[in-house]
Amino acid sequence: MDILMDAQALNAFLAADFPQMADSVSVQAVAPDRLVARLRVDARHLRPGGTVGGPAIFALADVAIYCAILSRIGPVALAVTTNASIDFMRKPEAGRDLLAECRILKLGRSLAVAEALVFPDEGADPVARCSMTYAIPPKKPENSPL
Repeated sequence: MDILMDAQALNAFLAADFPQMADSVSVQAVAPDRLVARLRVDARHLRPGGTVGGPAIFALADVAIYCAILSRIGPVALAVTTNASIDFMRKPEAGRDLLAECRILKLGRSLAVAEALVFPDEGADPVARCSMTYAIPPKKPENSPL
């Protein structure tokens, strides 16, 4: 399937529709088989013990998978997470950005299934693995007033 939104288009979409995330998460690369997004880690993402907190890692994976799906279906803001599972495997250290590398496993008309591996910026073993299912709203007919 063709790429409908590249990194620039996805980052512009996030800035317009999800400004609360666009200041810390950005799409770095989009290809037919994967998407890479970056979490710019700062003090608000940290938890006691000098590590990136689970909610920040989950948010990165969720936004990255959302963008991977949008890269293939276009700017469908109302696509929503319907299922999520995350394994936290290692403690990511503070002071390093995190990257989420996503793959779409199945892209149907109404559901998409994807996974993300989250790595420290400099490369290493993954710190988390996440799988998610997204519901894709039905497309409106072109002549529909709704």
